[in-house]
Amino acid sequence: MSQHGAALQTYNQELVKCLEEMKLRRAELQAQIESQEEEKNNLQREIEKMSYKLTRLNDSLAKRIAVRNEYDRAIADTETAYMKILESSQLLLNMLKREATNLDQSLVKASVDKQCRQ
Repeated sequence: MSQHGAALQTYNQELVKCLEEMKLRRAELQAQIESQEEEKNNLQREIEKMSYKLTRLNDSLAKRIAVRNEYDRAIADTETAYMKILESSQLLLNMLKREATNLDQSLVKASVDKQCRQ
């Protein structure tokens, strides 16, 4: 019987040892789980911060693009109006030159007519 008792005691020691090893592994696993949960929560907070920043940036960007488009429109309108002014100025200059030439010719003709009468 003592042999049975010794075997039973050996089994019991191994059982306790295995149970302690399992508890140790579980504790290690629990520490890993807690660490990963903390990392997950940190990442989630970072995602929320980045998402907020992205939203603000998109809003700012949309406003700036709208203002830039207004600049583009104002520049295009001004350039168009300026080109019309240049064209009108060119037409006015050409008309003035023609008129000056006509007046010069009239003056020359009047001088020639005056000389002919004398």
